[in-house]
Amino acid sequence: MINKKINKVAVLGSGIMGSRIACHFANIGVEVLLLDIAPKEGPRNSIVDTALQTAIKTNPSPVYAKKVVQKITTGNFEDDMPKIAAYDWIIEVVVENIDIKKKVFDQVEQYRKPGTLVTSNTSGIPIHLMAEGRSADFRANFCGSHFFNPPRYLRLLEIIPTADTNPDIVEFLMHYGDKFLGKTTVLCKDTPAFIANRVGVYAIMALLHLVEKMDLTVEEVDKFTGPALGRPKSATFRTTDVVGLDTMIKVAKGLYDNCPDDKAHELFELPGYVAKMAENNWLGDKTQQGFYKKTKTAEGKTEILALDLKTLEYRPQQKVKSSTLDLTKAIDNVKDRMKVFAAGKDKAGELFRASSFGLFEYVSDRIPEISDELYRIDDAMRAGFGWDLGPFELWDAVGVKEAIEGMKTTGNAPAAWVLEMLDAGHTSFYKVENGVRKYYDIPTKSYVAVPGAEAFIILDNLRANKVIWKNNGASIIDLGDGILNVEFHSKMNTIGGDTLQAINKAIDLAEKEYRGVVIGNDGANFSAGANVGLIFMMAVEQEWDELNMAIKAFQNTSMRIRYSSIPVVVAPHNLALGGGCEFSLHADHVQINAETYMGLVEFGVGLIPGGGGTKEFALRASDEFKDDQIVQNVLKERFLTIGMAKVSTSAVEAFELGYLQKDKYSITMNRSRLIADAKAKAIELADAGYTQPVKRKDIRVLGKQGLGIVYAGANTMYSGHYISEHDKKISEKLGYVMCGGDLSYPTEVTEQYLLDLEREVFLSLCGERKTLERIQSIVTKGKPLRN
Repeated sequence: MINKKINKVAVLGSGIMGSRIACHFANIGVEVLLLDIAPKEGPRNSIVDTALQTAIKTNPSPVYAKKVVQKITTGNFEDDMPKIAAYDWIIEVVVENIDIKKKVFDQVEQYRKPGTLVTSNTSGIPIHLMAEGRSADFRANFCGSHFFNPPRYLRLLEIIPTADTNPDIVEFLMHYGDKFLGKTTVLCKDTPAFIANRVGVYAIMALLHLVEKMDLTVEEVDKFTGPALGRPKSATFRTTDVVGLDTMIKVAKGLYDNCPDDKAHELFELPGYVAKMAENNWLGDKTQQGFYKKTKTAEGKTEILALDLKTLEYRPQQKVKSSTLDLTKAIDNVKDRMKVFAAGKDKAGELFRASSFGLFEYVSDRIPEISDELYRIDDAMRAGFGWDLGPFELWDAVGVKEAIEGMKTTGNAPAAWVLEMLDAGHTSFYKVENGVRKYYDIPTKSYVAVPGAEAFIILDNLRANKVIWKNNGASIIDLGDGILNVEFHSKMNTIGGDTLQAINKAIDLAEKEYRGVVIGNDGANFSAGANVGLIFMMAVEQEWDELNMAIKAFQNTSMRIRYSSIPVVVAPHNLALGGGCEFSLHADHVQINAETYMGLVEFGVGLIPGGGGTKEFALRASDEFKDDQIVQNVLKERFLTIGMAKVSTSAVEAFELGYLQKDKYSITMNRSRLIADAKAKAIELADAGYTQPVKRKDIRVLGKQGLGIVYAGANTMYSGHYISEHDKKISEKLGYVMCGGDLSYPTEVTEQYLLDLEREVFLSLCGERKTLERIQSIVTKGKPLRN
């Protein structure tokens, strides 16, 4: 691979995509120049400055933390284009008009230095047309780089070379996008809409036509095509409202115009009700109404109405019932649900068969048109559209042979190569051999390892022969090289007795015959925290001894993570709340995914962190005390982080909130690399001669000196009606632990002293009726209660 470094990126165009692409490069520490046209009147950079400020204010935020915006400099095409000569990568993100793009590239050609990367973020204009008439060096360093919106959160980056693109540049961009931008990079051919939008828009358009044919409602479609199917919560119509109906129509029209020979050509024509919606300007969120419309009731409450697709009038949403969906509720593994959907006898089953069988025919026909390898199509759909299973993975889950039989009933047929695959005795598109995932390679008619996967550790691929111990809540997997991994597999990866047992067992094994432990998993979330349902049951039954023992076991496990004789690396991603955060607080090193939302949130259920989290924040506050500062301010910051249940919006913010410590964490951009990176860190710590830490006995707590500040603050908040009486009580109890109790003067105490205080207060709060009401609300309704 070529030795190229990207220190500075110029983004040309500051619209929705351009401004957010600029933000994401700033997220990873790259210096960004963001340019747009100069207005005819007023400040020269007003257009680009307004666009950037609008982007920064959006929710969810395009930046990891506010400070990263300092990496972005704004300018305009007329005054600042010469500056691109100093930049390593130039990304064009102007309006989708080839004439305008060519004018921009004329300027780029004038000022760029030879060898500079130039890419276009177009979603529909053929890449080769934009390269026409450019110099040989420009063409060799030019290709498409199609980000999906929002670029920070959607993991797909399509790389689309032309015949003239230097293969080394393609290889570099594929690697850079994966490792540094955290993307699933997919190599695409220069065909209409590339891969993800070609297949994704087909799937949506096919569904829009099926809705009419099967007389389905908006609510039914979104219920049948949402999380139960391994698709985003926004499902079909809500997603269309978010993205914008006009955007989908534009891509569909492009496919209709540019793919006349596509067998599904007629499906890209708009159904009547969609055309009418476009005519009415009902485009979704951007026009305040689409398939759904938010309104206010007479009582002032917000109500979301659904569109009746027959009458095109809005009405209250209807509850959807489905026996097929009911059967899938008890099945955690999304692959296992697919056979239930395929066999469903109601509308959900009927829609699944009609849409999936059409999809199977479509994607098998697209090879080799849009891709030579089937895994690229699956990668694109998972990363770009948020599907848990790509089309070929979905087909495998239903059963290749069984699906083909079903396709006969819906008038669909697979491409010839699929039948040839079955005739050769190959019954699936993927298989795992010796921990290596392989895909069916059509030209060689054999299974080949998925390229690039050697940089990843996918626990699913190791489960067949590398699990050395397991219980209902967790497994211990041998990662090789002397490193064990503890994988949670409870619902939402909540932490209970099984999880604690597995962590302690892994550390026991590692201390005897291995070198280190990683605590990480491939679930949707690292951990949503302790199983509050169990805490609620024990508290209601007043089983105080059992509850005391459970909390002590949790605390002891956190301390075991900190004070074992081998390195323990915790690898959080997505939600790392409560106990999941506490394990991270006690790790030798935290290998954290950039998209991690970490926090001690126990206050919301009427408790304080009871797995060592309160103790650890008191310890860290102590370490931050300096003789020349007002120490109460340090305590106040730590106290408020727990008291306000602050959750980070990124790994960067997790450090700013004090959940991560300098030199004790590393950020992994691509979640697929997380376990491999954590393993490498565990090996690094072991190789460096890891020594067992000594338990702390020098934690300075403030006693009554600190309690006075806590009590006064809580009382002020209560008097101002900012918090409830119960919030005030929890605040005072939290402060009691963090100050080391009502000691007469600042004193040095041990960790165990603070843990005992933490547990005592946790138990006392479990006996409070209002705390139990809060826990019950979370357990039964999934909603926090403020009482």
